[in-house]
Amino acid sequence: MIAHDPLNAFTRHTHVALGGSGAGPLAGLTMAVKDVYDIAGHRTGNGNPVWLETHLPAQQTASSVQLLLDAGARMVGKTHTDELAYSLNGENVHYGTPTNPKAMGRIPGGSSSGSAAAVSGELVDFALGTDCGGSVRLPASYCGIYGIRTSHGLIAADGIVPLAASFDTVGWFARTASLMQQVGDVLLPASASSAPTSLLIAADAFGAVDPAIVGALQQGIAKVKAAFRTVRDVNVYTGDPSEWSALFRILQGDEIRQFHWAWINRHRPEFGPGIRESFQWTQTIDPDEVAKAKPKREMVAQQLARLLDGNALLCLPTAPGIAPKLNTPAQELEAFRARAFALLAIAGLARLPQINLPVATLDGCPIGLSLIAPRGFDRALLQWTADHFA
Repeated sequence: MIAHDPLNAFTRHTHVALGGSGAGPLAGLTMAVKDVYDIAGHRTGNGNPVWLETHLPAQQTASSVQLLLDAGARMVGKTHTDELAYSLNGENVHYGTPTNPKAMGRIPGGSSSGSAAAVSGELVDFALGTDCGGSVRLPASYCGIYGIRTSHGLIAADGIVPLAASFDTVGWFARTASLMQQVGDVLLPASASSAPTSLLIAADAFGAVDPAIVGALQQGIAKVKAAFRTVRDVNVYTGDPSEWSALFRILQGDEIRQFHWAWINRHRPEFGPGIRESFQWTQTIDPDEVAKAKPKREMVAQQLARLLDGNALLCLPTAPGIAPKLNTPAQELEAFRARAFALLAIAGLARLPQINLPVATLDGCPIGLSLIAPRGFDRALLQWTADHFA
């Protein structure tokens, strides 16, 4: 069992520790793994006790986990996630909420809550999460660490419980940009992508958040700008940012409904507040709205591809604010979540890589700045970050 876990970051009910190969580029480093990744011979909990009870032990270890073990990393344990990974909050009614070590009394963010807490609290060197709607990026911002959502489909998602497959991506957290790159060197395929040559400032995305957030991020923005000769302001959205938030939620919700509702109907799990309502909402999605949303997503992807033009980075706030307080009323959390999705949906809809840079604080709490790269330019994004945020 986990001997030292003051943050409730690790699971007890699905605990597994693995020694790894002991040799390779990650030798001597410790990692944690979100409890949506399969480990051969062990059951995957997916944040819900009924899920755990109704699924057999995995026959194979997720390839992303195996790559890291083969590269020498030692797996300390599995980490808490929101129920079925369907939340951005990190509060789990069954297993408790991991402590946010950089913002006490506030949520860690979800659904990769335990992994973010374990890294931020220095319980492990790095940790695997998954990012569908922001489940690595938002916790990274809240907990003051680096976190990446990779290009959709670039890293194999075998052995990972899906949430919404056309959005789900492998991601990870670390406290340094250099370690983020080291992990990427193991997980990402070889790439000949060139270094970014220009920077785009998402003026409308910055305009959608509180001026206090923009003010807090100014020093980080200046540091990023200083690395480029070409910097210009752009507008990302084609209309109101809430339209992209709604577009993302409809498409994600439809995939969640298709994958999960047969199991929900069969086993009738007791979901916690917020999670229950989210799953119920997916049952109300109009198929006509889904049909209309799919081509709109492709238009967003095409627009972002043109905007980034092969070698630009897009700079924007990671989150609309600092981490909300624990036990924030549901209506307030939902309003915050909608604002967050307007920012997080950009990379999600366009299938792009995005990294959170822990550059600032506001009221003593972390707030992150993000960079989005062209699709498949994950290595270049990590290299640039390591070069400029050592």
